[in-house]
Amino acid sequence: MKITSFFLLVLTIQLAQAQEDTSIPLNVAVNDVLAYGNPSEVGLDSAYINANVSKVITNGIKKNAFPGAQILVAKNGKIIFHKAYGYHTYDSIRPVALDDIYDLASVTKITAALPAIMKLVDEGKLDLDVPFSTYWTRWKGIKDKQNITLREILAHQAGLQPYIVFLNEVFRKNGKLKKRFVRTSSNRRFKNQAYDGLFAKNKFNKKMYRQIERSKISAEKKYVYSGLTFLIFPELIAQLTGESYEYYLEKNFYLPLDAPTMGFKPKTKGFSNTIIPTEIDTLFRHSTTQGWVHDENAALLGGISGNAGLFATATDLGKLMQMYLQYGVYDGKRYISEATIKEFTRVQYPGNDNRRGLGFDKPSLDNANLPLSKAYPAPEVSSDSFGHSGFTGTFVWADASNQMVYIFLSNRVNPTRENRNLYNLNIRPAVQQIFYKATLPTK
Repeated sequence: MKITSFFLLVLTIQLAQAQEDTSIPLNVAVNDVLAYGNPSEVGLDSAYINANVSKVITNGIKKNAFPGAQILVAKNGKIIFHKAYGYHTYDSIRPVALDDIYDLASVTKITAALPAIMKLVDEGKLDLDVPFSTYWTRWKGIKDKQNITLREILAHQAGLQPYIVFLNEVFRKNGKLKKRFVRTSSNRRFKNQAYDGLFAKNKFNKKMYRQIERSKISAEKKYVYSGLTFLIFPELIAQLTGESYEYYLEKNFYLPLDAPTMGFKPKTKGFSNTIIPTEIDTLFRHSTTQGWVHDENAALLGGISGNAGLFATATDLGKLMQMYLQYGVYDGKRYISEATIKEFTRVQYPGNDNRRGLGFDKPSLDNANLPLSKAYPAPEVSSDSFGHSGFTGTFVWADASNQMVYIFLSNRVNPTRENRNLYNLNIRPAVQQIFYKATLPTK
């Protein structure tokens, strides 16, 4: 973005804020922003937290669950824990820093595509219960898709395929790139930068849309997690708003939240913060992926997508999650209506053994009665809590009943995505549980 357009964007935001209704719930104070505090201020035992978190994370690093990690926890609007552990990679050269920028992977779904969708629902530009083809007209006339609703899609109840590996489309049988889809230098038809020296065809998204249209729908409507429509949402949002997806998010959420590192393609933005490396890619990028999105489908869209591609620091991510926890309000500004956030964070199809909200993940349906080894996430979270996980090793969770935001950031895919010890050791729920068990005894 050019400097002139940046200042125009800031001015537009300031004018809009001056004119809008910023009514907020009675239980949320004006200028309620995250500030640093001590665990004891919110009734938690600092010694217990530090010792137990260190134990879990140190064990995770020792067992190669990740080379390093970062944890941020806010309670009652105060950041009472923010610590970094380990290193960027297993060579132990660069320690993890508190202002490092992470590839959020599928956390992008609830921090980029979803806030835009919720705002459009608020504005009456999207209806959850009419056919999605009303808005995405490419699905009109496709028998198995034309009547699917946005509610079914966001709750992963539509019967869509889980994933399509579009990277398969850009390689020849000999392993070389098809030049009609990916080039090693940019031109007017190849502007979508997937990585250093890799540029995808501008219209590759059209190929994605066609394959999604041809993909099979399950005859049985049951819970199957699918990210396919999140590849569509950026184009749909642009059509409905008349603004680019990236600009719309910056204008309406990231800049007013004062979350400058939250966004796409961080390597192009000149941040002084270090961007955490992800996988050593031996297939497509032939190097350690750093500064560009790890997810290949998002990469082929130029790094700007709804399924993945968002990057942020823990503190910037915390501001957005705190806004959700406060049901749409942060620092006296309303971003999304309380009713809409409550609807999106409600379990939609419990009778179908589906724990999901709309876009948001939710606790397992019988979570409170499960041991930690089987619970998702920690069994102590409230039933109205919500969040999402990311393939690169990220996890965010907001619990309004307990006024707690939990953020876990790691690069568990370094050096390879085959490493699953983060899951095998159940590290993220184990760390989360510590903060629920750290209550100081009352005097």
